[in-house]
Amino acid sequence: MSRTEAFDVVVVGSGFAGSLLAIVCRRLGRSVALIERGAHPRFAIGESSSPLANLLLEELCDRYDLSRIRPLSAWGTWQRSFPGIACGVKRGFTFYGHRLGHLFVGAADRSDQLLVAASPKDEVADTHWYRADFDSFLADEARAEGAELLDRMRLDSVRTANGGFELEGERAGRRVSLATRFVADASGPGGALARFLVLPSSRFPDLPATQGLYTHFTGVRRLDEIGIFPSSEAPPYPVDAAAVHHVFEGGWIWVLRFNNGITSAGVAATPALAAEVRLAEGAPAWDRLLERLPTVRRQFSEARPALPFVFRDSLPFRSGRAAGQNWALLPSAAAFVDPLLSTGFPLTLLGVLRLAEAIETSWGQESFAERLESYEKVTLAEADTAALLVSALFASLGDFPLFAALSKLYFAAASFTEAARRLSREAALPEFLRADDPVFGPALRDCCNTVLRAAARGGLVAGEREELLRKIARAIEPLDIAGLCDSSRRNWHPVLAEDLLAGAAKLRVETAVVKGFLDRSGFFAP
Repeated sequence: MSRTEAFDVVVVGSGFAGSLLAIVCRRLGRSVALIERGAHPRFAIGESSSPLANLLLEELCDRYDLSRIRPLSAWGTWQRSFPGIACGVKRGFTFYGHRLGHLFVGAADRSDQLLVAASPKDEVADTHWYRADFDSFLADEARAEGAELLDRMRLDSVRTANGGFELEGERAGRRVSLATRFVADASGPGGALARFLVLPSSRFPDLPATQGLYTHFTGVRRLDEIGIFPSSEAPPYPVDAAAVHHVFEGGWIWVLRFNNGITSAGVAATPALAAEVRLAEGAPAWDRLLERLPTVRRQFSEARPALPFVFRDSLPFRSGRAAGQNWALLPSAAAFVDPLLSTGFPLTLLGVLRLAEAIETSWGQESFAERLESYEKVTLAEADTAALLVSALFASLGDFPLFAALSKLYFAAASFTEAARRLSREAALPEFLRADDPVFGPALRDCCNTVLRAAARGGLVAGEREELLRKIARAIEPLDIAGLCDSSRRNWHPVLAEDLLAGAAKLRVETAVVKGFLDRSGFFAP
């Protein structure tokens, strides 16, 4: 066997999160090995960023002086700095409610759609990350920072030794032996540490065991091209320049466009729908599903898979542990809920930030164990909160107005958190979805549990639905700085300066502070 190489930190998995953590650890002076089972570039999903995710990426870059990575936090700077790294512009979140077997209606009151803008213009827009390019770039950055990238490595064992860990495997026909003080697992749900440390698994009690089918396509038509919603009013952003969600009883389809001609699309389906269309059969199942969604079928009428379909027989995953003595799972390895609402990136970046801060401030100290214990608690709690909301959304797939109202709980919490953080970087970062807020947290849980209790007994009874909608509106109002409670907008919600200015009191800042931020951010620039 080859000699054992020693490192301060070993990161398993060189997706974007693992590579980012490796880069930060190098900036903190730690020696790092980055283990990768495959090789870059490679196909991956989990591609849609959000304002909160980009804010967290900015904070990570600013704190650890990652000047080459920071431009990737917005469309405009990305295109000027790295035009060769494929991505897609994401101006917002587009939702359409479909009835199986029927064309999309396009109701006059827009009760079958929800458009929530995330930015006022392309320059500061979010992005869809084409992971083959994005992950490859960050892995190269980690190597350039001095991390030892061991790709195409089969990991055979991870065992405790001398207060740390020994890892053994094979690479290019040679045995590899590593010793480390700390292991971080970024290899995905049920990944390396879950297997080798035999970690207990758990579950999200109210989330259906959804199945997934997805791939990348070419030739996907634009929704504005097929005239999904003829209207004399201009939408708050081009509806295709977004994370598009086609929602229907039993599941939903995502459509994410990149600027290289590729479109990511797939479905998350409840077990009942998955069985009906025989989702495990791949491409034929996709065709059978689109037969039930005539408008979506039109959108994909000229589309061709660029890669084979990937089937997942169970999307949700929750580990019973997320950290222990000198080891931690990144949030992406500790749990997976669903692609709905693009929660994966902010949850994962929160985890990277928290682990980075623990290594920065407590490395080699007794307090490091306490930091990992706290990290485990909040990581699993945030996954549970995301799962609770997504569970309620899945229970409401057949009632789009209720689905839209519940979705606004997410947008209220996310937009308020982002604004508060940008206006005062000294503010403590709350838990995801502001679950630790003494007012909003209980209100969020109450709204979701009301939906789930009703679903368990067969649905909402007379009067309950209206009261629930009022309850959701009351929960949102204290955090609403985006006009989400304004019914006159009929489910089209642009980013407006007047909304943020009017929300200054809720954000506990002077109106002049908000005005200054808008000026500095280029909001009013042409």
